[in-house]
Amino acid sequence: MDPRLNYFGNALATKVLKHLYSAGKVVSDSTLPESVQRLVEIRASQINGCGFCTDMHTKDAAHAGETSIRLNLVAAWREATVFTEAERAALELAEQGTRVADAAGGVTDEVWANAAKHFDDDQLVALISLIAVINSYNRINIINQQPAGGYQVGQFG
Repeated sequence: MDPRLNYFGNALATKVLKHLYSAGKVVSDSTLPESVQRLVEIRASQINGCGFCTDMHTKDAAHAGETSIRLNLVAAWREATVFTEAERAALELAEQGTRVADAAGGVTDEVWANAAKHFDDDQLVALISLIAVINSYNRINIINQQPAGGYQVGQFG
């Protein structure tokens, strides 16, 4: 499988990706726990069916020390006992924030209140922003049919 175009080698795409990367860097430098960030990236990518991002973020998470048990259970986090309450709140917010077109009311007040119990305002801003950024990356890669499986840890910086 080949991508529809060489998005990563295109000058205009490089400009677009630079801004997405900058937004992502602000989030990664925030106080939102790295494990939460990785789990949210993985879950949104799974929901969107973005193989490229799922491949990248699971490999990056494993490299950062995430266990294979937790990585294997991200898609079934509701039934898994290996996630903290804060991680579960972030995963639920990520799911509802990713599925806004599927949910009549978007993110429910209950899900928001649960996330707000575990994260301060800056972390909530980071979490919202991360959900927006990963969904943007997912859409770019899905539309371009970017193939999955070949990502190497550290490939993009």
